Amino acid sequence: MMRPWILPLLFVLCGSFVAAGLVLSGSPGTAAGLLAAFLALAGVNSPLIFPRSVGAAEAQRRSAVDGRPVVYWRPGCKYCIRLRVRLGRSAHRLHWVDIWRDPAGAAAVRAANDGNETVPTVVVSGRPRTNPDVEWVREQLSRSM
Repeated sequence: MMRPWILPLLFVLCGSFVAAGLVLSGSPGTAAGLLAAFLALAGVNSPLIFPRSVGAAEAQRRSAVDGRPVVYWRPGCKYCIRLRVRLGRSAHRLHWVDIWRDPAGAAAVRAANDGNETVPTVVVSGRPRTNPDVEWVREQLSRSM
């Protein structure tokens, strides 16, 4: 299991080394552009762009009370990032579970996906849906209000 901060850290370190080499070779403008690109990659792959994750048991408990969907995700997943970005401000209304930090969450995803840890997996009223359309997720949110 890879720690969620490793990939963003690697992007920052690699970008810094490449930028330093470009500055030393006399290309500070190119160095600044590449460093910005690496920092953007680190930001997009960071768990920080997601609302705070809770454990699977807590997410399921909260969902039973308020009817909001539970989203199982992992850092670095481009489909999770796409869902998060397209949800915009409404993303904070969902219950997010990082499967790399919560073994019970990973087990729930494997149970829903024939043994695979395919994310994002969104669970509404006990029914999972893998990599759902953002409009479907928004519809589920509007029903929970």
